[in-house]
Amino acid sequence: MSLQALMRTKSIEQLQSETVQRGQFRRVLGLWQLTSIGLGGLIGVGIFVLTGVVAATQAGPAVSLSFVIAGIASAAAALCYAEFAGMIPVAGSAYTYGYAVLGELVAWVIGWDLLLEYALVVAVVSIGWSGYVQALVGQLGMMLPAWAMGAPGTGVGHVVDLAAMLGSLGVAGLLMLRIEWGARFNTAMVVIKIAAVILVIVAGLPHVHTTNWHPFMPYGFGGVVEGAAVVFFAVFGYDTLTTAAEEARDPQRQLPRAVLLSLAISLVLYIAMSLVLTGLVRYDTLNNAAPVATAFTAIGLPWVTLLVSAAAVAGIVSVMLAFMLACARIGFAMSRDGLLPAWFAQVHPRFRTPHRPTLIAGVLTALVAGFFPIREVAELVNIGTLSAFVIICLAVIVLRRTRPDAPRTFRIPLVPWIPLAGVGFSLWLLSKLPAVAWERFAVWMALGLLLYFSYGRRHSVLASGGSVHVQDSSVSESLSRPSRNRTKYSS
Repeated sequence: MSLQALMRTKSIEQLQSETVQRGQFRRVLGLWQLTSIGLGGLIGVGIFVLTGVVAATQAGPAVSLSFVIAGIASAAAALCYAEFAGMIPVAGSAYTYGYAVLGELVAWVIGWDLLLEYALVVAVVSIGWSGYVQALVGQLGMMLPAWAMGAPGTGVGHVVDLAAMLGSLGVAGLLMLRIEWGARFNTAMVVIKIAAVILVIVAGLPHVHTTNWHPFMPYGFGGVVEGAAVVFFAVFGYDTLTTAAEEARDPQRQLPRAVLLSLAISLVLYIAMSLVLTGLVRYDTLNNAAPVATAFTAIGLPWVTLLVSAAAVAGIVSVMLAFMLACARIGFAMSRDGLLPAWFAQVHPRFRTPHRPTLIAGVLTALVAGFFPIREVAELVNIGTLSAFVIICLAVIVLRRTRPDAPRTFRIPLVPWIPLAGVGFSLWLLSKLPAVAWERFAVWMALGLLLYFSYGRRHSVLASGGSVHVQDSSVSESLSRPSRNRTKYSS
């Protein structure tokens, strides 16, 4: 196969035109619903668990600086996502952007990478959510049977993490229904967990003792950087909202704003909460699965513990929803381009959602969450996301040179310096991740390349010079008749 074939791209104009012609999804999401999807992916296990664990084991009270460092890397990438989202408002996020700029092979690598990462995030968060569910049930005087409390090897008598499995399947079921139903549920969950974070800050502030902030960097600046590589898990997720581009009312204007809004809001909350939490109690007491609950119990405010635990159970669901939504839509986009079987690229005739990849994502993440320990599942998550960030930042620089005339509703200032900063910070954080994670990531990518060269390159839409045929009679029917639910879209 020639190098030219591997580097074939879809033009921006072609991507925009295909989106208008297909009209497969219902354009119902506004700015705040999109921002809520981003916040749903950003605020969750990171703020309720990682803040305390990283403070206790790596950064001390300077965990707030770890969030700043991780936030800089994430912000540079967020600006790049915002520029692309305004130019190419198409489902698929980084996969689609890579297809438009760097070619089909790179796009496949990004898409295959993100399928794994988003699915694993759902599994990791499902396991964390299960822990909060069990803790809350325990506070109410009830207990799950031992066999249903965790994956094999995680405790005496544990066979399966039943709550984690049910959580994944429940979120998949919700996302298979109308997108606005899932979006409304997600918005409600986001409001609940942001209220919980604000409660922690407001209720905890009068009890902060600045002596707990000394020493501020007990593990040195190296510990702060290592902490940044871990808490990075908590500062990506805004990219999930860009996968819903074809369901946004005005994607070219709303997507860039939603990306930046969701990251800015979450970073402010993370930094404020980390300072309050490490000011309430000594940082070395926070190395547990529920550091917020531990801190407020220690200072004699158990009512805050109960409310935050309940809010965490409700709010963490939105993280699962955001990442499963993203996983399903990337799989849908790859299938629509012919790189995966066309069977996946069909929307539900009634609900207009990609129900098949959503169901598959739900079943697979439920199995992983039910039968594998959280540590083994979590090791691969950050590698894929940081790798995608590197490619997206480089792609912005390339596109500024190759298509300076392309219309942009949002433009990153100081190009190429801000994208290069995103590349540099992402590579720096990648260097801090363990070797075993790299080995497993290499195995996954090898499987992906085998699938691409055996199937994807021959069935690619660009290989035949045509457009993918979606075998769904409801699509042609809906395009031949007016719909009350479709917002007119123009690029």
